[in-house]
Amino acid sequence: MSYGGTNVPHVTDDQSMPVVVPGGSAEAEHTVPARPTGLDPQELGFTPKKPIGWLAPLLLLSTGLRALLAILFGAYLDKRELQNALDADFFDHSATADGELWLDYVADLGDGFDATYSIAWLLAQPQLTVDGAALPRGRLLLMGGDQVYPLASGDGYESRMKGPYRAALPEAPPGEPRPTLFALPGNHDWYDGLTAFLRLFARRKDGHIGGWRTEQRRSYFAVKLPGNWWLFAVDEQFGAYIDDPQLLYFEKAAREVGPDDRIILMAPSPTWVKAKDNPEAYDAVDYFIRTILAPTRAQVRVLVSGDLHHYARYTGEDRELITCGGGGAYLLGTHKLPPKLVVPPRETMTRSRSRSREYELVSRFPDPSTSRKLGWGVFHRIQRRNAGFATMLGIIHTLTMLPMAGAARQGGSIQRLFSIPLLLMLVLILAGTVLFAKPPGASSAKHARHWILGVSHGLAQIALAAGGTWVWLRLPFQEWAWPGPFVVAAILYGPVIAILSTQLVALYLLVASTFDVNLNELYAGQGIEDAKSFLRMHIAADGTLTIHPLGVDQVCHQWAADPEGEVHTPWLRPEQPLTVHRIEPPIAVAGPGTSRP
Repeated sequence: MSYGGTNVPHVTDDQSMPVVVPGGSAEAEHTVPARPTGLDPQELGFTPKKPIGWLAPLLLLSTGLRALLAILFGAYLDKRELQNALDADFFDHSATADGELWLDYVADLGDGFDATYSIAWLLAQPQLTVDGAALPRGRLLLMGGDQVYPLASGDGYESRMKGPYRAALPEAPPGEPRPTLFALPGNHDWYDGLTAFLRLFARRKDGHIGGWRTEQRRSYFAVKLPGNWWLFAVDEQFGAYIDDPQLLYFEKAAREVGPDDRIILMAPSPTWVKAKDNPEAYDAVDYFIRTILAPTRAQVRVLVSGDLHHYARYTGEDRELITCGGGGAYLLGTHKLPPKLVVPPRETMTRSRSRSREYELVSRFPDPSTSRKLGWGVFHRIQRRNAGFATMLGIIHTLTMLPMAGAARQGGSIQRLFSIPLLLMLVLILAGTVLFAKPPGASSAKHARHWILGVSHGLAQIALAAGGTWVWLRLPFQEWAWPGPFVVAAILYGPVIAILSTQLVALYLLVASTFDVNLNELYAGQGIEDAKSFLRMHIAADGTLTIHPLGVDQVCHQWAADPEGEVHTPWLRPEQPLTVHRIEPPIAVAGPGTSRP
């Protein structure tokens, strides 16, 4: 395996200069970008993005449609079958000078610039000192999924992932082996059928992201590591199934695995957690372990994934189940995580499943009390992060109030209240709140609570509209000649009712989350950038794997350009303290031929 690649991004002549950069065993003269003198997108080559407002109406609509199309027509968009024509070799990173290897793992990273670049900057540092221990930068950088939000596209990857990581490590460190990057797609990478993902991470020519070299040729990969360790990264398309070419690829790689080897398995989603509510969720991973890995007699000691935007670790008699999705996307609370898991779940319909084992939740970040406290922040964050959502609610309530006020002024029969415009608005409110609660199918044991909470939320919004109408009818504006009332309603009533209805949504999210409904929306609507996490792993010469879960309480929001820095140092440096700490003590996993520490 060669580490001597020195490919760099193409830049125009007026922005570049020729330099000689050592990269492993060889030196090559090539053109590198001139270092930016500020945060101008023209100099950076990308546009730093703000955090996504996940409740923005158009975003909700477009993401929902993309997700629906991916689910309905995913088989037609699935490019994994076509990948059978690409290179099918596994990657050998087992040969190192001292028999050791450092690896980094990060997932869910392509959101707002401040959070994404904060983690990228930390990952790019030559070493991190934590509790007095020096943790060198990983020779391998593993990205566990959702490298871009909200939808996969070339521009999205450039601004939300590739640009920040290139700025953090513009060039390969001189005199050192060039670090290598492997990426596994998540559901957001899948929304275009993997087109943009493969163009970025599986390039045959000029494959690199800044100083990191990309080697993979498919959306899944197997890597041989030192100390008889292996890394297998499985691509599940929305958790549906593992395609036949992928199984053939891993069968070929598994022929090299010995009975004394140990395996780290990367998955795009922590299906071991999701299987608590959906017993079939873990079936694909279990099938892969039973049919591909179990025949080798090697032990799968670690399962790791992102997708849920926090850190959590479950431990069992012979395996660690780790979720680490803190690479940049909004924080997801941890206080609703189940204290124990049975994996595979006994309720699954798969007759030949593996033996079920119990796992205990031993660590999480943030801790439950902090998680609950952050949940209460929805009242002041939801409007600030989602101005478009509040505007939409204001418009809906205004359009509901006007026909409701008109019907009330006419008096007489109650039938007047059921005018067509008013009926349409009431149906729209009820349908919207029920859909927002995302009721599962009737076969789900918990589908009733989604319907009850969704309908209750809709009735609460209608009650708020009735209360707003009562107040409106006591104001002088409603007596003015048309279009006076409409103009005042748009200018005065709309903004006020928008604030009140958004606060009602916040109250609904807080209540619903206690019943495990809309828990994701409670935190997505807040867009919390802090409490980020990643893993730094070390394989020692004796084969012991040590996992260092690292947390960042606060990301940086103030950056300064470093135009005089060396070519391999970050373009931007933090002007605020960027501190990393241990989430929990290092996790030692026994190497081949040894008992568990």
